[in-house]
Amino acid sequence: MSGAERILQSLRREPGQTCSGEELSKALGVTRAQVWKHVESLRGRGYEIEGAAGGGYRLAAVPDRLFPEELLQEPQTRWLGHTIHHLETTDSTNRVAGELAREGAPHGTAVVAEHQSAGRGRLGRSFFSPAHQNLYVSLVLRPELSISEAPPLILGAALAVGRCVAERLGGPERVSIKWPNDVLVDERKISGILMEMSAEATRVGHLVLGIGVNLNVPPESFPEEFRTRATSLAATLGEKTDRVDFTRRLFFTLEAVLDEHAAGGFEALRADFEGFYRMRGREIEVADLDGGVRVGRAGGICADGTLELHRPDGSLERIVAGDVTLRPGGVS
Repeated sequence: MSGAERILQSLRREPGQTCSGEELSKALGVTRAQVWKHVESLRGRGYEIEGAAGGGYRLAAVPDRLFPEELLQEPQTRWLGHTIHHLETTDSTNRVAGELAREGAPHGTAVVAEHQSAGRGRLGRSFFSPAHQNLYVSLVLRPELSISEAPPLILGAALAVGRCVAERLGGPERVSIKWPNDVLVDERKISGILMEMSAEATRVGHLVLGIGVNLNVPPESFPEEFRTRATSLAATLGEKTDRVDFTRRLFFTLEAVLDEHAAGGFEALRADFEGFYRMRGREIEVADLDGGVRVGRAGGICADGTLELHRPDGSLERIVAGDVTLRPGGVS
């Protein structure tokens, strides 16, 4: 822990109270001048630290940033997010997490960015990533799974996000999951998830699970082509969401979901997933990766994470991958 982090920890112990520079100097074993330099470095990162007569300091406010020292306060998780790489800006948290994974980053490592210049969604799409308003996180996972057992994890991640969004909204009634990776509020996208896998023979080497959640972006800030199809918690609630609190809750919830999956596969998650899955029986279009389009009614989700599609001719298909559009009045 750095000197600045130790000072921040000391100031937190007495919220609203003043800590003298002399006490901080003795506690940290540094000079008063070094204490002042650490305080100035914290101020430079956005922490409001008030000075008092006689050289004391008081923590007045913390910045709206997803700093590790904020996310790791009294961690509630056993293994997820205990190592956090915080970036002010990057092209893609998934790219950074992928590099860290290949370098041996441990299970549960998180990469959090305040802004992405080239955020990626499924099927090569870009992900709208304005600065300091939302959550952009990618996680390095090293589950003990065969390649065929991995796809349902993206459904589990959607379930975790759905639970957290529903908690913020006070109930699940307005929240739904669009297979395989979108969480919707009032049928507008609030979150997207991207999972990338590295395999070793028939086993998963590592996974990178990227999650983006629209928290505080105003509706008028969305690109025009997204405004009728996307939303945020702020737009829904009319007030800002504490990004640090939401992220910590998501880490806790996602860890629980991943542990459930590790113990019992997708069947362990199915009942809760079905509570958010509102596609069954709806008319949908599925755009294939090669540009073809199939239509039919959505059925259930199979144990391997594939989607059942009931075709107009009475046949049943299992969709492994594709872009789903809900009809009518759905979102793409």
